[in-house]
Amino acid sequence: MSAGRQLADARPLWFVLVGLWGVGALCLVGALLAWLLAQPRPLSKPTRRILRYLGWGVSCILLTRGMVVEFLLLTDVTHLDTSVSAGQRFWTLALWNPWFIAGGLAFGMSALEARRRDRSSLLRSDPR
Repeated sequence: MSAGRQLADARPLWFVLVGLWGVGALCLVGALLAWLLAQPRPLSKPTRRILRYLGWGVSCILLTRGMVVEFLLLTDVTHLDTSVSAGQRFWTLALWNPWFIAGGLAFGMSALEARRRDRSSLLRSDPR
């Protein structure tokens, strides 16, 4: 039996459905948002602005989550109980958390690039 299966069996059904499947659904929504941010200019100006704000929001959430968890695990200010092993802490610090930080940076750069594209297209369309 895999470790993931053991964890899922130990959790209540609502946790598995909302926690695990919900995270998967959010990843798909995030992939759609990233794809839309990468489009050259497919949508109306208000829609592009909303997409940029969503990109910045996702960036802030991912960066905050990644940095706060890194800080808490590195400083052990929460005095984690013994149910979280040193190995679990290590893998969270070394493998899982950096993906949140990298994702936050990627969404921030995508939103910044979308803003730059919108501004450059405005300059090109200026009749002056």
